[in-house]
Order: sequence, then structure tokens, then C-alpha cells
Amino acid sequence: MVDISSARPPIWREIPKGIWALGFVSLLMDVSSEMIHALLPVYMVTVLGVSALTVGIIEGIAEATAAITKVFSGVLSDWLGKRKLLVALGYGMAALTKPVFPLAPSIGWLISARFIDRVGKGIRGAPRDALIADISPVHLRGASFGLRQSLDTVGAFVGPLLALGLMWWTSDQFAIVFWIAVIPAVLSFLLVVLAVKEPERQPGMRGVRLPFSRSDLVRLPLNYWVVVGLSAVFTLARFSEAFLILDAQVVGLSLMFVPLVLIVMNISYALSAYPVGVLADRVDRASLLMMGLALLVAADLFLAFIPGLLGLGVGVVLWGLHMGFSQGVLAAFVADAAPAELRGTAFGIFNLTAGVALLIASVVAGALWDTAGPQGTFLAGASFAALAAAGLFLSRRWLRTRKMEEETADV
Repeated sequence: MVDISSARPPIWREIPKGIWALGFVSLLMDVSSEMIHALLPVYMVTVLGVSALTVGIIEGIAEATAAITKVFSGVLSDWLGKRKLLVALGYGMAALTKPVFPLAPSIGWLISARFIDRVGKGIRGAPRDALIADISPVHLRGASFGLRQSLDTVGAFVGPLLALGLMWWTSDQFAIVFWIAVIPAVLSFLLVVLAVKEPERQPGMRGVRLPFSRSDLVRLPLNYWVVVGLSAVFTLARFSEAFLILDAQVVGLSLMFVPLVLIVMNISYALSAYPVGVLADRVDRASLLMMGLALLVAADLFLAFIPGLLGLGVGVVLWGLHMGFSQGVLAAFVADAAPAELRGTAFGIFNLTAGVALLIASVVAGALWDTAGPQGTFLAGASFAALAAAGLFLSRRWLRTRKMEEETADV
């Protein structure tokens, strides 16, 4: 007879409250951001008359800006030994910029708003990921990152769903949708200020210099740099989701239904990220990443070769699954590899590298879209994904992380 009282509680109940709070902060901000971003590429092309290449450049610069800012905010959080202040500042900046989108009279205003919004994302990104690593127990690290990613991605499909309904309700009035998006952004900022508690800095941790110090960088181990390199090649294959939205236009979706692309993708992402995170605490994480790359190759091939709504639908679902199999796992790899006092720096460099790769990928994707069409764009993505898979296979033996050592030390 099983002793129910001694049965282990579900994994989600063991995850600290601070992780849940950060997850819902991300959810609310993503609802706001994706209500805008689900419509922004189409708005720029159809209303403001810009090219696909311009969309790619804007998206790439925006994400690269966020990544570059993450480096400095990550280092600053390590130096201060405080991460919540920077997290709150980043979410506050994003909330303040949201009213610019409905007020913008030209593409220049939209570029400025997108730029400032991404600076806010950059300020909060690395300190938030480092804070998750600080709060979460070692044996729940994959689950913690997976949960945060799942809640974040729930917001990423609720936002486009709201945009879809509001575009129908308002007869395609972009400005009204953009104004309503301000509300969840403000709620996100209030939640991070009131509900997230930062743990005390562990005694005996080494200090970190400001700005970068070579002595600090050399303390980041080889397996960390392997993860950074693999992530860069991975990101070259994963250009901006703006091109999924443009592909929806190519297959004939009306403006009102274009947000369905991000809705479907993010449902797939949200449903997979947490279970994969839990699995990442129990099995070889490199195998999960390999599965993610295989899913990305399959997504690109469907988008390139299967015409109409069938190819778009299957490709978008597979794209979301590959995100669920990769993003939280990569974050857990970084958290495992980096010393506790350098986690902000480690996540900052990791995100900078990914952001530069995303800038290159988005610009190349935009140029290919204008010259070779959607098929050339997605085939290039599949090629980079295959290259990343080959690199992952060859470097698996260098991906041994500190996780086993930390768990042994905890025993």
C-alpha cells in the first residue's frame, strides 16, 4: 500500500514563488508586446509602404540592441549584487514606450519606439535570467527556466489572439489595438515591483569588476563558450518571426487573420517549453537541443516546399516546437556552466552573441525574401540549422556542465 503522505508533490509545486512571479511578469509584458508586434510588420508594409528588407533590418537592429544592452546590464547586476532593480527598470521602460506605437505618425517614430522598447528588454533580460538561476534549486533549474518560458509564451499567443479579436471588433483600426496594449504592460511593471523578492547574496562570493575584466571572463569555463558558439549558429537559422507573418500574407491570409500565425506558433511553444524543461533536469540536454534543430529543419522545409495553408500551418507548429525544445534548455546550460557571481555577465554575453546572430539572420532573410522569395529564405534557414546540428554533434563531449558537480556538493 502506497503511503500518500510521503509521495513527492508535483514538480510545479516545488518551484519557488519568485519564479512564478517572474513568469507572470513576462506573460503580461508579452501580451502587450505581441498585440503590437503581431500587426507591426503588416502595418509597416501595407500602411507605411516599407519593403521586406526594411522590416528585416528594423527587426534585426531592434533585437541586436536588446542583446547588446543585456551584456552591460548583466555585468552591472553582478557588480551590484542586485538584480531586481535592473529587472524593474527594464520592464518600466518597455511600459513607458508602448503609447508611442499608436501615436507614431511615421516609420521614424516606430523605429525609435521599437529601439527604446528593446533597450528596456535588454536591461531586464540578463539580470532576470540570472535572478531565476539564483532563486531556483539546482535540481529544478530546467523546470524553472521552462516554466518562465512557458508563461512568457502564453502571453505571446494571448497577445496576438487579442489583436485578432480587436482588429475584427474595430474593423482593422491599428491605433485602438495599440492603445489597449498599454494596459498589460503597466500591470507587468507593477507586478515585478510588488511581488518579486530577491534572495540575499551568498557569503564568500567573489567580487566582479566594472566594466569587463579579463580576469572575470577567463573564469567562464570552456563548456560555457561552446554553448555560446552553438547558440549563435542556432540563431542564424532562427530569423525573426516577422517572416512567418509575411509568409501568411503570401499564402493569402487577410489582415484580420494574420495574427493567427503567432497564436499557433506560441501555443505550440508554450505547451512544449515546460515539459521539455522538466525533462532537461532528467536526461541529456544535448539530445533535446538536437531534437529542437531537427524540428527547425522540418519547419523550414514545410514552409519552403508545401504550398498554401497546409505548409504554413505545419511549419508554424513545428517552429513553435523547436523553440520549446531549445530556448529554456540553452538558458539552463548557461546557468549550469557559469559561476554564481558571474551569471549576469554570462547571460549578457550569451544574449549579445544571439542578438548579433539574429541581426545578421534577419537582414539576410529580408534580402533573400526580396530576391529569391520565401522559398529561398526558408531553405537558407534549414541549411544553418543543419550546420548547427553538425556542430552540436561534434561538441557534445565539451557540454558537460557544472550541474552534476553542484548536485554532488549539495548532497
